Amino acid sequence: MKTSFWTKLLDLISPRLCVACGRRLSAEQSVLCAGCMLHMPLTGFSSQPLDNPLARLFWGQFPVERATAMFYYEPHSESAEIVYTLKYRHRPEVGQLAGQVLAHDLLAEGFFEGIDALVPVPLARKRQRQRGYNQSEEIARGISQATGLPIYNKVVERLDFKTSQTRLTPYERRENVEQAFRLLDARRIAHRHLLLVDDVITTGSTISACARQLCQAEGVRISVLALGYSRS
Repeated sequence: MKTSFWTKLLDLISPRLCVACGRRLSAEQSVLCAGCMLHMPLTGFSSQPLDNPLARLFWGQFPVERATAMFYYEPHSESAEIVYTLKYRHRPEVGQLAGQVLAHDLLAEGFFEGIDALVPVPLARKRQRQRGYNQSEEIARGISQATGLPIYNKVVERLDFKTSQTRLTPYERRENVEQAFRLLDARRIAHRHLLLVDDVITTGSTISACARQLCQAEGVRISVLALGYSRS
């Protein structure tokens, strides 16, 4: 990515810091410094997007086309700091920057070929009011800026928010999101290849519940992209 004059100027006025270690970023860096990037546990799933540990979560749940995540999500690690900063420290721009970095890497591998639109996994209205934004939509914004793909953020909605998925067992996660989504606009997505975008995927329960609603529209194809994949 080219560094603009304005980015360099803003760096002088208000230096940008690495979200993981707090060190100052150079004009060419975004989100993480070179040191933290070097230690980032990248998944490499994009080299086999049809058959990898993330894609296998969705086998038998819905007909997934391809799936990948940028890094393995590990609590209290550099990868976790990206997610914590995005979700809990009111830094939506981190999601956009991370989405751009992720998209630029995947463009070279042809991951977006045939994709028609991005669908960020929606938050319940109450949770979005509390946070002020949907972190998955911010990631999708960055991906859209890098790829030119449109964002469809009003084709499916989350009906309620029972409790956070963070501390639940795999069975409880599935129960927590069952019937949590509703398709809003089947005509808009009919015969489209949609890329579902999320921040972190653990059991895949949320993505699967959302995808099953989208698949009610005729001829829909679904792929999945996330920043992080948690193996725990």
